Amino acid sequence: MGNLRVSSMLVLSLIVGSIIAAFANNFHQDVEITWGGRHAQILGRQGSLLTLSMDKTSRGAGFESTKDFLFGRFNMQMKLIAGNSAGTVTTFYLSSEGPSHDEIDLEFLGNKSGAPYTLHTNVFSHGQGGREEEFHLWFDPTKHFHAYSIVWNPQNIIILVDNIPIRVFSNQESIGVPYPNHQRMKVYASLWDADDWATRGGRVKTDWSKAPFTAYYRNFVASSAWEMQGLSARGRQLLTWVQKRYRIYNYCNDLKRKQRHGRPPECGHGPSEQQER
Repeated sequence: MGNLRVSSMLVLSLIVGSIIAAFANNFHQDVEITWGGRHAQILGRQGSLLTLSMDKTSRGAGFESTKDFLFGRFNMQMKLIAGNSAGTVTTFYLSSEGPSHDEIDLEFLGNKSGAPYTLHTNVFSHGQGGREEEFHLWFDPTKHFHAYSIVWNPQNIIILVDNIPIRVFSNQESIGVPYPNHQRMKVYASLWDADDWATRGGRVKTDWSKAPFTAYYRNFVASSAWEMQGLSARGRQLLTWVQKRYRIYNYCNDLKRKQRHGRPPECGHGPSEQQER
């Protein structure tokens, strides 16, 4: 378990079920730039690369998919801001619209030293969030592209990094836990300034002398299939490995939150990772 390299055959076995691409790897066709103007650029005739940049005048940029989905698998390769990225947040997430929206978040929080990045994850169901888990990555995400994936089906939400599962949020509506399974969601991505909270709770601010900050996206693949149900035995083994060594925050173990609001009902119930301590 000391090596997280996974063969292509193992990748296929981590999640039970099939994947059918709805569209893939042409940003000209598959996404719409929603804000940031010239700070979001689609490069190449085939639209194979998209960059988001941020400076003190723009404060970021973002895009969204042209289609929405009810369940599927969503993959993006990303290369994050190198060097001093304090105050920046680079994102890849799913979201519906409205005050009772659903959302599945991957937010990469910058830092002053360059590594390690913190990957902040959250799940919103019917407008209710507060289900944060955070991880340190086991590699430098600024040197090369790495794959980040969200699997969303009626039974589970599975977040993967380089096809290695790091988090599972299971459907536990039977015990009163809201689960996102009725609202269609689009894929979103953004780079923005969040120096009021992103790095050490806002104590480290964005150094605009290092701007422009640039994040890179490629190989966007969205799937409309949701036959995949959960993790294989090998997938569960890798999930445990990552969580023991790289998870740095789990809302289920937040004592201050328990004292204020009580223990979330999903913590300690069902097959999801919330029950693991």
